[in-house]
Amino acid sequence: MHAYPTGEAWPCCHAEMKVGPVGNCRDNTLSEIANSDAMRKLRLDMLDESTNEYCTRCYEQEASGFFSGRQSANKHHGHNINEVNATDHSGAVEPFVMSYWDIRFSNLCNLKCRSCGHIFSSQWYQDQVKLAGPQWKLENKPLNYAGRFETDIWEQLLTHIDYVEQIYFAGGEPLLMEEHYNILEELVRREMFHVRLIYNTNFTHTKLKDQSVFEYWKMFDSVSVGASLDGADHYAEYIRKGTDWQQVEQNRRDMLRICPEVDFYISPTLSIMNAWHLPDFHRDWVERGFIRHQDLNVNILQDPDFYRIDIAGAAYKQELQDKFEQHLAWLRPHDQLQRATKGFESAINFMLAQDNRHLQSKFFERTRQLDDIRGESIFEVIPELLRLNADTTR
Repeated sequence: MHAYPTGEAWPCCHAEMKVGPVGNCRDNTLSEIANSDAMRKLRLDMLDESTNEYCTRCYEQEASGFFSGRQSANKHHGHNINEVNATDHSGAVEPFVMSYWDIRFSNLCNLKCRSCGHIFSSQWYQDQVKLAGPQWKLENKPLNYAGRFETDIWEQLLTHIDYVEQIYFAGGEPLLMEEHYNILEELVRREMFHVRLIYNTNFTHTKLKDQSVFEYWKMFDSVSVGASLDGADHYAEYIRKGTDWQQVEQNRRDMLRICPEVDFYISPTLSIMNAWHLPDFHRDWVERGFIRHQDLNVNILQDPDFYRIDIAGAAYKQELQDKFEQHLAWLRPHDQLQRATKGFESAINFMLAQDNRHLQSKFFERTRQLDDIRGESIFEVIPELLRLNADTTR
């Protein structure tokens, strides 16, 4: 189960939002939501090998060759397969215990990324007010917490801590959240250093007050940090507004000095905005010794749909395909895990699977609105997008 900072809960972070939530943490406990009607139906569909609307994104990813969230869950939690025997005829599970936590305590964040929004970033609030108007402002506030009260989710999670095997910290920005450090402190106090820690972080801050996350990471057996970096320099500072690129690079240097054994990889969101630049960024960080060839995990953007890479015209798609294939020729001999290789190969398949050029007008309209609000110009930062609508093929 996965809860957004709004309190709305889905089966996992990949679940199709259009279907609607399976419950709300502001109204019910995690245990009550876990056995809601929608969750019980999902379990029965899985046991029956029937498709379910919540899983649409994984179906689409697997059709393009991506390593999906479903496959990742099987890889990391398949040893718990016998727990399906606790599912009764109605799809309910008793007792409810969580061995995997996917944490979204709030929408606290210091960035306002183009592909994000107010649900996941408190920094988006003022821009959203300008986009949505005064009525929206009356109905919403900058900071949202997932639970019935500010510390509710943290208190509920404490009852599951003896069962936890893996924690995925995301946000908002988890490295700015006190709850994140509270969990680390509790794990240290109990000497539960075997718990696997996984992060999705914008990697712009690595300290909260006097607490350095690098010092905590040194104590745990397994820490994996996926940095949401969509590009370097002006690409990074435009796409993920609020980024100080020099600080990001310094954070990486500090991490290599303090806790070099911690697994670190780039986890970019591949959109139409960074598609041309991403291979260059990847190669640059490899050549500078910041990462290895394999340390890049492509996250294909599927929503908002007007940022997808398949909105490109035929000629620009051909340019991107050629560039990706040139990058793959450099990458393949050095990518032992095939993680980065599979990501770029699957991106080509995904891009060519559909023609979504009709969404270009929506892309440019939203871009113009944000550029006006933020005093920016996309073509000054990403001039290759002037070729977005070219339709002629070779």
